[in-house]
Amino acid sequence: MNINKNLSFYKFMHKQIMVIIALNVATAPGYLLMGYLYTSMVYESIWMVLMTVILPAYGYFLYKQFSISMTILQKDIWLTKVRYFMFIYSVAWTLMFVYYISSDNLEMHYITIATQIGSGVVAAALLASQRKLLFFTVASIMLPLAAYFLVIGELFSYILSFFTIILASVLLYAAKNTNDYIMKSNYQAYHDQLTKIGNRRFFLEILESSAREFGNKYSYLLLIDLDYFKTVNDTLGHDVGDELLREVARRMQRLSNEYGNYIARLGGDEFCVLSDTYSNEERCLESAKVFAAKLHSEIKKTYDIMGNHLYISASIGVNVVNNRSVNAAEFLKEADMAMYEAKNQGRDGIIVFSDDLYALVQNKLEIERLLYFAIEEGEISLNYQPQVDNNDKVVGCEVLVRWNSNKLGPVGPDLFIPIAENTGYIIELGEYILTESFKTINEWSNNNLDIQTVSINISMRQILHKDFVSMVARVHNEYIESGCNIGIIFEITETSSSHDLSSLKETIRQLKEYGISFSIDDFGTGYSSISYLSEISLIELKIDKSFIDKISEAKQKLLIKLIVDIAKNLNLTVVAEGVETVYQRKILEEMECDIFQGYLFSKPIKKEEFEQLCILSVDGRGWNV
Repeated sequence: MNINKNLSFYKFMHKQIMVIIALNVATAPGYLLMGYLYTSMVYESIWMVLMTVILPAYGYFLYKQFSISMTILQKDIWLTKVRYFMFIYSVAWTLMFVYYISSDNLEMHYITIATQIGSGVVAAALLASQRKLLFFTVASIMLPLAAYFLVIGELFSYILSFFTIILASVLLYAAKNTNDYIMKSNYQAYHDQLTKIGNRRFFLEILESSAREFGNKYSYLLLIDLDYFKTVNDTLGHDVGDELLREVARRMQRLSNEYGNYIARLGGDEFCVLSDTYSNEERCLESAKVFAAKLHSEIKKTYDIMGNHLYISASIGVNVVNNRSVNAAEFLKEADMAMYEAKNQGRDGIIVFSDDLYALVQNKLEIERLLYFAIEEGEISLNYQPQVDNNDKVVGCEVLVRWNSNKLGPVGPDLFIPIAENTGYIIELGEYILTESFKTINEWSNNNLDIQTVSINISMRQILHKDFVSMVARVHNEYIESGCNIGIIFEITETSSSHDLSSLKETIRQLKEYGISFSIDDFGTGYSSISYLSEISLIELKIDKSFIDKISEAKQKLLIKLIVDIAKNLNLTVVAEGVETVYQRKILEEMECDIFQGYLFSKPIKKEEFEQLCILSVDGRGWNV
């Protein structure tokens, strides 16, 4: 579908039908009067039936036939009929012109000349948006008039013929300017100014119309979001970012043209694609996967923008459109769910919307809603997983948050922690965890519980928050008494620690004044350089469970040994998490790992259970391992 031919255009043509009918019905009786005065009224009566009964009836039928819910194909067929109707109605005046100029009565000539000029002006005014229709209509009205003056064969008639041609040209010129203005306004309303492809308004209208067309047919919808585009804008500037968007749009347009698909930019770095129809869902879905894969590959090809070689990826959500009862916004929302799931799974991927995905998203929304009330409802609690040394003595623990919802039951931290981070609720939740942890640490210190450290996980969203340092200082000053003999360690992930190194270093420097140390959690799972280990003040490095699980493999064993050696060279304590077997423990001991944490020793337990466990392990005989 041509973008210029949008819903507003169809609505405009719909209104013009009644305008043309009204004008013709109001003026056509004038010829009936002329027939009464000058002729037998036979031809005028026949012509009147045509102009005031037959053509208006057909026009009214077209007017009532139009519906916003019509499919794109149905609208185009309807528009073609409307054009024929307008052309016939306009040039019907020429029939009476030919009839009247054949008379010897000059008064009849004068009357029909005036009406012919009038019908030409009316046609030019009402049909300005239809350039081809306008040209043929005005030509069919004005050229017979020019020919009439030429046939007279007098000087004055030649001049009149010339003026008639000039009048026709002026009418066409004025109508062209009006048409250009309408097309320009229409173009701006339905095109994205930056990329020159369709915009959100255009896409929603074509999707809404297409959704009603499918019935037993299917079409696929793709929602594409460029990964890390904001980084390009922030580092290289908006000029480079804008040109990158243009190039992405050009690539998407070329590929979409090959498949007959429609493309639009929804805004920012989000694009949409809608396919042609397919006879069955399986073929549609398979085609969607093929097209999405090709589009994904095309987007990932190298870009040379203003001397910068750029590499970007995209997260793509796919949805199949086939339900008349669902509106366009709903289809787009479902594709949006799939796209965001692709982002949640690490970006640079393609996810197809399904009922299972919908249920997952709805579950996440319910978790998000209930999470906001979890603290005040007393549903959040802390567990503590012991950390032991080579002598099987508990030397510390990691604080782990748990949520037992009154409505949902136990909700795993792997579900609600990412949601808390994405929504910003991690700031409030994190403060609660710190407050409860600091209370417990101070209590254990006062009770002389024989442990060295307590580790608390801190997300990057927390640590880079503008009020994080002041919040930690306030909670520390309120709950940690001077002389506390238990060290506090904040665990940060390897990936997050490399995001904003300068801010992280400054935060660590400030918090060290309160006796807080830092550890790198899940080491080895990130993609960043290890050089930052020597740049930030750390006392500990934790080996991720994914390495420990595969410790029997030769390559994994070498990687773990390499990590331990790096840590030892930097004078860092090495903690292995996820230790579940005696074999794993033994291998890690041989590698000179310092501290062990995992189900081999204990699952995360409540505060009272941990205190009892510490007492049992004082002499090293509290473990059955």
